[in-house]
Parts: sequence; C-alpha cells; structure tokens
Amino acid sequence: MQNDNLKSYLHLHVIVFIWGFTAVLGKLISLEALDLVWYRMLFASVIMTFVVLFNKEKIRVPFNVLIGFIVSGIIIALHWLTFYQAIKVSNVSITLACLSTGAFFASILEPIFYKRKIIWYEVLFGLIVIFGLGIIFKVETQYTTGIYLAVTSAFLSALFSVINGKYAKEYSPNVISVYELSSGFLFLSIYLFFADSFTPAFFALSSNDLLWLFLLSSICTAYAFSASVKVMKFLSPFTVMLTINLEPIYGIILVLLIFPENEKMSPMFYIGAIIILATVIANGIMKSRKKLPTN
Repeated sequence: MQNDNLKSYLHLHVIVFIWGFTAVLGKLISLEALDLVWYRMLFASVIMTFVVLFNKEKIRVPFNVLIGFIVSGIIIALHWLTFYQAIKVSNVSITLACLSTGAFFASILEPIFYKRKIIWYEVLFGLIVIFGLGIIFKVETQYTTGIYLAVTSAFLSALFSVINGKYAKEYSPNVISVYELSSGFLFLSIYLFFADSFTPAFFALSSNDLLWLFLLSSICTAYAFSASVKVMKFLSPFTVMLTINLEPIYGIILVLLIFPENEKMSPMFYIGAIIILATVIANGIMKSRKKLPTN
C-alpha cells in the first residue's frame, strides 16, 4: 500500500505539472473563456467515451450516484470557467497563484463531507498558504476582479476534489470522467443555447485554436482528469489540494519560459511561492510521521 501511495503521489505531481500547462494553453487559445471551456469539455468527453467503450467498462451506476456525478460535472465546468476568465481579466501568474487557497477551503470542506474532526495542522497549512498568497498579492491590487474569480475557482476545485474523493474509491476513473465531463458539457450547452450563442462565428475555429484545444482536451483534460480521479483512491482530498498548490509554481515557470516578456514577477512572488512549496513538503512530512502519508 505504501508503494501504491508513493506512486500515486508522484503521479499526482506529473498531473499537476500538466495542469500547470493548461494556463499556458489558455493564453494561447484566442477564444473567450466560456467558448474555450465548452470545446474543452466536448472534446474531452468524446475522448473518454471512446476510452470507456474500448475498455468495455460498465457505465451503469445507481441514480443517486449519477446525480452526484452531474453535480460534480457542473462544479468542474464552473471551476474551469472562472479559471480561464480570471486569466483573461488579469494574467496567468495571478490566476495560478490564487489556486493555492484551495488547500484552505479543502481543510474546511473535507471534515464536513467525511464527518471527521478538523485536523489542526491542515488548517494551519491552509492559513500559511493564504499568507504566502497574501505576500504575492501585496502589490497586485489592480487585478481585483481576477483575484476574486481565481479564488472562486479555487473553492470550486476544492469542492470538486472533496466530492470526487468519495466516488474515486468505488467507481472507475474513466466512467466518472465520462459522466462528469459530459454533464459539464451539457450544462454549458444549455446555457449557450438559451443565450443564442451558437452562431456560425462560434464554430469558426482557427487551425491554431483547434490544435491547442485538442492538446488541452486530450492530454491536459481526458488523461489528467481520469488520472487525478484514480490517484484519489490512495490520497486524501486535502493532500490532493495541497499538492495542487504546486500548479502555480509549475505553471508560472512554464509561462516565464514561453512568454518571458509578458509575465514578469517581483521578488515578493518568489518568496510567496517558496512558502507554498515548503507547506506542501511539510504536509507530506507530517502525514509520514503519523504513518498516514496519504490517508
């Protein structure tokens, strides 16, 4: 079990690195946030449907579980929508750094959903992450709207992780992904339909956008989404969320390499990032000493 936990933890870091790249793709894709998320969920749900059919997995689930999958799908759709909208109104660095607040939200939500006592060090680590985030935002007051959107996205991400943590132990990650991605896609489709957004211009994609959307939908969504559900069989939602705090670091490093002229960070940012990284490491050490490294 410990080997499985270690593999899952390392696998999670690979997934988080891939997620860090989604922000770069969000900057490369010229679509509005809502359009981008709709195409992302469309392509990803189609890919995962083929995966389930190819593997001949049983897709039937109880009605109450189906409702849970639908709710989770809507939550992840709103998470991605607020995430990309935050990028549009601020920048990649601000948006990614805000996701760090997800650990604090998870430390509150997980005891509620799992009916256990609040663990003091989880709350402490969550507060330390917010402190690191506060350092980053000390001189970034011009991005207030982006900050609100990104923090909302972080809360939705934490809520999604906590809910999915319960399903991940019982159901196939591929089946979960099909239901949730499809539900999110249908939810956004209903909104776009009544908003009369399905115009010829909506479906006119450039070759570059189509290429980046396929990469975003296949590797960064279909694979990473299913794999993240799988690792939840061995990792607690809080550990997942705290590790996801590395997404800002991975993502911003990628952004600095790809868009060095657009994403220039002050020294204060790196101080905040180091605090976040140290918190992730401290969480792993604490759980290891308690012989609960991922549980």
